[in-house]
Amino acid sequence: MFDLTKKIALVTGGANGIGKGISTMLQKAGAFVIIADLDKENGEKVAKELNGEFYDLDVTDLDGIEKTVDSIVESHGKIDILASNTGIFPQKFIEDMSEADYDKVLDVNLKSSVFVSKAVLKHMKKANYGRVIFTSSVTGPITGYPGWAHYGASKAAQLGFMRSAALEYAKYGVTVNSVQPGNVLTEGLKAQGEEYLEGTKSIIPMHELGKPEDIGAAVAFFASDEAGYITGQSIVVDGGQILPEEPDGIL
Repeated sequence: MFDLTKKIALVTGGANGIGKGISTMLQKAGAFVIIADLDKENGEKVAKELNGEFYDLDVTDLDGIEKTVDSIVESHGKIDILASNTGIFPQKFIEDMSEADYDKVLDVNLKSSVFVSKAVLKHMKKANYGRVIFTSSVTGPITGYPGWAHYGASKAAQLGFMRSAALEYAKYGVTVNSVQPGNVLTEGLKAQGEEYLEGTKSIIPMHELGKPEDIGAAVAFFASDEAGYITGQSIVVDGGQILPEEPDGIL
């Protein structure tokens, strides 16, 4: 089950953190993984480890997106799987937020998802097959966190786009789904400090932070033929974090 052999997978933001976990699990399932990222050093390193390829891509460059996708299709004949994962989460409280702060987060997290998927979907439509998976979040669609209003807005909007995209492309054999991570132990999360990490563990019923590979496993499921009758849906991977009605509900 979940055999992705001979599938071509494009992972944006695949050089680090959750993106690396996604890339690793897709390759483990048999896919040929292509990483597109601004981090050339780590991107090339991960691509080499996974016997894949690396493309230097700024996902806010719409012309660059089109050229990258077209180049991949020219080289490989197709893109079967898109894991649209690139995202940033700089903390900025609302009263301190500038238009530039807001625009940057929405451009990287939301606009890039829209236009990377647009570039890939036209090829999937021709092939009558495709799997698009967005990395959303629990923050925004389900929960909120002080200082991440712009981030939460971008991740909630991703799910709105996902549902309409799923409807537009269902008849072409293309599914569009999302994974909503909770707190996953990445370099970005570590940068929040030990106090934040320990406090977060205490509010997760499993008392553990997620691993990037946990998200990658969910993406590999959505990418599989076995998930072919699932579209427009999102799965939360958070160790049960959003379940308790109140902190005292955690054992």
